[in-house]
Amino acid sequence: MTDATPATPTRSTCRNCGTEMLGPHCYACGQPTKGLVRPLGNLFGDLMDSAFNIDTRLVRTLGPLFRRPGFLTQEYFAGRQVRYVTPVRLFFFLCILAFLLARLTMTGKDAVNIDADGANSGIERAVTEAAVIKARDTRLGSLTSSRARLPTGPGGVGARAGMAAAEDAIRDAAEERISDLREARAKGLPPPPPDDDGAVIFGDKPWDAKTNPVKLPGAPAFLNAWINGKIGRAQGNVKRIKADPDLYKDAFMAAIPTALFVLVPVFALLLKLAFVFKRRLYMEHLVVALHSHAFISLVLLMVFALLGLQHLTAAGSLPNSLVGWCMGLLMAWVPVYLLLMQKRVYAQGWPMTVLKCCVLGTVYMVLLALCIAAAAAASLVWL
Repeated sequence: MTDATPATPTRSTCRNCGTEMLGPHCYACGQPTKGLVRPLGNLFGDLMDSAFNIDTRLVRTLGPLFRRPGFLTQEYFAGRQVRYVTPVRLFFFLCILAFLLARLTMTGKDAVNIDADGANSGIERAVTEAAVIKARDTRLGSLTSSRARLPTGPGGVGARAGMAAAEDAIRDAAEERISDLREARAKGLPPPPPDDDGAVIFGDKPWDAKTNPVKLPGAPAFLNAWINGKIGRAQGNVKRIKADPDLYKDAFMAAIPTALFVLVPVFALLLKLAFVFKRRLYMEHLVVALHSHAFISLVLLMVFALLGLQHLTAAGSLPNSLVGWCMGLLMAWVPVYLLLMQKRVYAQGWPMTVLKCCVLGTVYMVLLALCIAAAAAASLVWL
């Protein structure tokens, strides 16, 4: 009795070039074994995996990203990469998701408050001191009402500082208007006319596309025409924003991710300059920058989620205060995390790490402010 010869397993061939398949893709032409003619659920799963790596890797990635500064970066440098979401996809996914949630949880008045008639228009147009004082008190009372709706924890600290600056500006505008009225009265002149609020001032006069356009020295006519067209569009959009602040909020929130994408390679260059003696490749610094921005995006995602939760609680209540404290603690974790991350990745002494982190943070905040200002201007023009 002879032993049965084991059957040789048959292998499929590529449907495109006929080459024997050794895996999910043909090594000769690159065509995958999976085609489009299959259940829709499988196609959707592949799409999500291709775009965002939405699988178990995301679960393994988010925990260390939030809790262990520099861990993912060191894992990437050590070659243990396939178990985690890649840095580019991680940052892209979290950034887009964070600002999508921001658009859902923030109202136009929460994000930005543009008054097409000018924040101090009542003060500037007042012709008596009593009218100035009344307009001033009205504006201050409005800010007081807004302050009452802020969280009581650390989450409202920045907003309170901004409101304090706005109150000082209102008081200064009122004092300046009263001084102008007194000076005009002393000279026997009528009250000075108010500034043209909401208008662009060019050459000490309100901008006008025909009578007082912007003209750049040496610039061709088409460039000046383009600039004046954008100024006119922005000035017209201000009235639309006053009627519906959500228009500007949505445009602004959509522009922020682009600004952050631009800052990632810039931040990597700053890291390269700060740690030049570490002799690391620029791409290594780029990985650090991507993981840093992915962490910031994750924190923003959590803050915006808490903000949505806070809107469901009564102002001044204990749950409202607890949510505010949670938001404040999350924001406080950001600079600590980035410091620990740079210490772990670059392995320098604490004095140099703290110094470089402070310098990098200052430069980055300036660049971020410029990018946000550019995003705000672009949003106003291309609304």
